[in-house]
Amino acid sequence: MLLWLNGPFGGGKTQTAFEIQRRLPGSVVCDPEYVGFGLHRMTPPALRGDFQDLPVWRQAVYDVLDLALTKHEGTVIVPMTVVEPAYFQETVGRLRERGHDVRHFALLADRRTVLKRLRERGLGHVVRVVGGREAPLRRESFAVSKLDLCLERLRRPEFAEQLWTDRITVARAADHIARSAGLTLVPNTDSAVRGRVRRAWTGVRHMRFD
Repeated sequence: MLLWLNGPFGGGKTQTAFEIQRRLPGSVVCDPEYVGFGLHRMTPPALRGDFQDLPVWRQAVYDVLDLALTKHEGTVIVPMTVVEPAYFQETVGRLRERGHDVRHFALLADRRTVLKRLRERGLGHVVRVVGGREAPLRRESFAVSKLDLCLERLRRPEFAEQLWTDRITVARAADHIARSAGLTLVPNTDSAVRGRVRRAWTGVRHMRFD
């Protein structure tokens, strides 16, 4: 089974993916962004745009996930924003046509909630402290520019199942996704403090400098 966690940048996909992986023995997280970063590094800077627009990215994501689902016995978890219907079909749709069990979830939140998360994740928190509460989100400018499009597109029926995360914890979001997919997670035994530390470490490990 593949769990595809979609949503706006800053919507909680990575945190939720690793929470599920932590509590679901045998599961793995496969992040398609790494394919995109590799393509960017192979491309002259002036030609770098949204790597999802490259047909080779969509093909590579399909090929790698098809391999993982065919050869790996556990659940595959994919945290990736995809809001273009054609690109969604070339990845999620093709995997389903191949016969794989793909469960898709769009993690949504109010615009203000997502902006707050973007300010607080990674270097955005430092920028906020140094530059003031309304300091520009330099590293997150791409995420902010795509936010309204993501929130509008991912409400559509073809991007179901939608899960609103404004008022639930990462652990509860993971529980909801697992129940919907018919999976059983190991109980969450983290204290509030340990959970915050774990999420902070996950955020640090996935800071992007590309």
